[in-house]
Amino acid sequence: MSSCLIFTFILLLCLFSSSFTSSSLHNATDESVTLRPQHEIQKLKLIREHLQRINKPAVKTIQSSDGDIIDCVPSHHQPAFDHPLLKGHRPMDPPEMPQGNSQENESHEDFQLWSLTGEFCPEGTIPIRRTTEQDMLRASSVRRFGRKIRRVRRDSSSNGHEHAVGYVSGSKYYGAKASINVWTPHVSTKNEFSLSQIWVIAGSFADDLNTIEAGWQARAIHLSSYPELYGDTNPRFFTYWTSDAYQATGCYNLLCSGFIQTNNRIAIGAAISPVSSYKGGQFDISLLIWKDPKHGHWWLQFGSGALVGYWPVSLFTHLMEHGNMVQFGGEIVNTRPDGSHTSTQMGSGHFAGEGFGKSSYFRNLEVVDWDNTLIPISNLRVLADHPNCYDIRGGVNRVWGNYFYYGGPGKNSKCP
Repeated sequence: MSSCLIFTFILLLCLFSSSFTSSSLHNATDESVTLRPQHEIQKLKLIREHLQRINKPAVKTIQSSDGDIIDCVPSHHQPAFDHPLLKGHRPMDPPEMPQGNSQENESHEDFQLWSLTGEFCPEGTIPIRRTTEQDMLRASSVRRFGRKIRRVRRDSSSNGHEHAVGYVSGSKYYGAKASINVWTPHVSTKNEFSLSQIWVIAGSFADDLNTIEAGWQARAIHLSSYPELYGDTNPRFFTYWTSDAYQATGCYNLLCSGFIQTNNRIAIGAAISPVSSYKGGQFDISLLIWKDPKHGHWWLQFGSGALVGYWPVSLFTHLMEHGNMVQFGGEIVNTRPDGSHTSTQMGSGHFAGEGFGKSSYFRNLEVVDWDNTLIPISNLRVLADHPNCYDIRGGVNRVWGNYFYYGGPGKNSKCP
């Protein structure tokens, strides 16, 4: 009889324990199911509020073949005028052009995929690439969306940034110009990018760094921190600025208040077309950044005379006056996937020694002097952080003036 009672007690204990465990698991599952949607709902709420701030009401919308949506926004409603220093302002009159600015017909405004539709934004509006929920959901955070990760120094690759650049320093620079060969480099993983650009720099590489940047950029298609901007691998025309070493100020393109666009045919952040091919056609874009002596703002010109817009001088501290360094070249981010160097390419993905049609180039490098005159660079220095991964070779000739080839494949037998 006692053994039967013991058996019954054990059976009841097991049933009770099983019921308790099942109930606990059910409650825990319920709790996690309720918590997760609340977190996601809060994130979506923040995203939608941010999108309302940066996606302005459009008078016309254009659908690009690559999936981009281009909104034609009245120029006085663009994001720049949300900045406290710019509220109530309107775009400035055209600037005083630098002397010696050649008007060769090396490029035109119809260099982007969206413009192949044959549609453009009306006068008095500017084309803005619409930012979507999907763009922002890929971002590491809403707060850092559209911003670069802070770098301690340009000449340090400890944070994964690697460069092959030509540069000048030691004088006062009021602008820079170059023609930049455009490619579609392979970008290996999320959080990596490959870009080619001009930098106008002032201040130190500490907390007070001021930069103005423009060029083209390619990103990985599965995005997280950097590639959240676009969602594909097309090279895209971009701008950037910061006045505090990429900490709290500045952003890409028109993703915050700052750069004031004046052009109704160029969409910053839109894909570039056509692009260069190995042993095939070569295409480049000409960019000029300079400080207007009339009002002091820093202007951006594309090609042979298309004014894109300007960075108001009030955004900056050291660049209020002039730059103390100008850089041209390529930059990649190396996250060392699987513990080895990334296979993300710079430029064409081929080393500088391969030359025209195979490696990427910058040509006709010039700077703007104190007299608002474009002059050829006379003391260009070149530097590659990791020459076995990406290298650079400079030269001078009658047609290209100062130029260099640069780039590389990243990971290879000499770059493990």
